[in-house]
Amino acid sequence: MKNSEHLLSTRHFLPMFLTQFFGALNDNVYKQALLLVITYGWIQQQTAGISTLNNFAALLFILPYFIFSATAGQLADKYERSQLVRILKIAEILIMLIGTAGFLLGSLWLLLLALFLMGTHSTFFGPIKYAILPEILKPNELMSGNALFQSGTSMAILIGMILGGAVISMSQGNLLWISLTVLTIACLGYFSSRFILKQEVSSPNIQIDWNFFRTSFQTVKYAKSLRLIFLILLGNSWYWFYGATYLTQIPQLTQQNLHASENVVSLLLTFFSVGIGVGSLLCRKIGGSEVNIKMVPLGAVGLTVFALYLAISLSFVPERTGPLLGLYEVFHGGWSYYHVMIAVTLLGISGGFYIVPLYAMMQAYSPRSHRARVVAANNILNAIFMVSSAIFSIIILSILKIDIKILFCITAVLSAIFTIWLLIRLKPMLKTAQDSLEG
Repeated sequence: MKNSEHLLSTRHFLPMFLTQFFGALNDNVYKQALLLVITYGWIQQQTAGISTLNNFAALLFILPYFIFSATAGQLADKYERSQLVRILKIAEILIMLIGTAGFLLGSLWLLLLALFLMGTHSTFFGPIKYAILPEILKPNELMSGNALFQSGTSMAILIGMILGGAVISMSQGNLLWISLTVLTIACLGYFSSRFILKQEVSSPNIQIDWNFFRTSFQTVKYAKSLRLIFLILLGNSWYWFYGATYLTQIPQLTQQNLHASENVVSLLLTFFSVGIGVGSLLCRKIGGSEVNIKMVPLGAVGLTVFALYLAISLSFVPERTGPLLGLYEVFHGGWSYYHVMIAVTLLGISGGFYIVPLYAMMQAYSPRSHRARVVAANNILNAIFMVSSAIFSIIILSILKIDIKILFCITAVLSAIFTIWLLIRLKPMLKTAQDSLEG
């Protein structure tokens, strides 16, 4: 923890941390506001069901990762990264102006366009931020830096979900306030980016290939040639399939299974985000400062066991009619509601245990000259898994009309199967890699 506090006080780490924080914050304020205006009917242009629109919105945000990640990785290796970050932060302000127009005009299509552009913005930012970390941190600081990044992102998600939900709830249909909120956060992100130190260019001579699909194929093909790296990327991507499956359903779960209001949506997302933050910090404290895989199996077990716990907990929530429950009614509604909250929190903690070591290993074992492109390959695979998650959820919930609790159980079982396979393959390869580094 002492090492983490030291990093947050340094000139080389703090501006990058804050820029990442405000970017994640704005993503989640905007996405949460959009999900709530869809779920609770604040915009009247909806031509599809709530579940379909929510999963379509999740897919739309992720789609740019699949299309643009490879090009983003090339740009992050070719050009000076702090300047690229500032350009992206200016773009974020312009995108939020489009979102503002969507809110004020009540245009669902403008809001979805801004969501797609925010996904594009995050796509280009991702390779930069994860390629910068190994440059500004010492090897023994990498676990701490990643833990802080994940914790900061979790706090940004937490505050973003609460803030987005609170502004929508308190404004009672006046969407000017949510517009001012996202514009202000975008400006804060640009301000913090002004203090990021200039970075060394790692591969200035590479030629940018603007054929997005060819570049994506080549980037993933290169990552696949690095067998250890590719397995780590698959592990990362499974986490995003898993997380997207659960997080996207929380508004619908809250309304239909808990019969509760948008404030309870924010509450559950708060517990999940706090869990990830706690898990990320504990990961470094329990697992040590050196890059290792110790906490991943523990996180993987939790992702299965507590997902089943959540599904079982939902089965004991009493059916209700009448007005939606608020925070007070939920907290006084009996132990069934507390079990749901506990399960969501434990899922978050397990996620922190699982993902922090994998991101640190990705950075530690990637070739320096191709590090941003490895991160780009990671983002492409993440996108494929998250788009698959959205399609998977739409098929289960909207086409097959299967209960959301069964969706959670299926995902839990798939998680157990995948992570057992991953760990069996990964452990001997990591030992070989560590032995070669020590030699």
